[in-house]
Amino acid sequence: MPPADKDIERLTQAVMGEASADAEKIRSEAQVKAEAIRQKAKEEAEADAQDILKRAGLEAERLHRQGLASAELKARLLHLGHREKLLQGVFEKARRQLPEVQQWKDYDLVALQLLREALVHLGASAAQIRADPATQKYLTPAALEALSKELKVELSLDGALDGRLGIVVETSDGRMHYDNTFETRLTRLQNSLRAAVNHILMGEAL
Repeated sequence: MPPADKDIERLTQAVMGEASADAEKIRSEAQVKAEAIRQKAKEEAEADAQDILKRAGLEAERLHRQGLASAELKARLLHLGHREKLLQGVFEKARRQLPEVQQWKDYDLVALQLLREALVHLGASAAQIRADPATQKYLTPAALEALSKELKVELSLDGALDGRLGIVVETSDGRMHYDNTFETRLTRLQNSLRAAVNHILMGEAL
């Protein structure tokens, strides 16, 4: 083989060797990068999976707590509803027993005290009085005159109450009135008595 051909062959082999080494280097770097990418993707996937599992766990815990809270609220509402039903029964029974008050031996004093309280609350110089028939019996002219002098107020009877027991007073123009019937008094007391009655119903100490 001529010397020139040998030189070309050596040069070619050298170039091919360089190219092969370069290609191997490129392939090796590519493999490293590919492996790094795969590893990163794997880590990210695992991280995403952990994040999903964590969020799923938190959501499950939230739903569990929400379910417990809902069940507790439902139980509490049922308990309160039962308690309220008992309370209403107590006050309803008290309302049915109100007429018995008028059978008391000293109901004449009670009737006058109802009127006195109503007039003090009304705070007017003149008042018209309405009362149920049983109460009216004790509002005699002499009793009204004595109360009029005591409170310095002009009084007049103005008919009977319909279905209620006790006394209602009002000014002649109807702008001011005060309801001192037993039904209204019980309603006023209901909220303040509620706690005490509730304790009794539940067997708790006052």
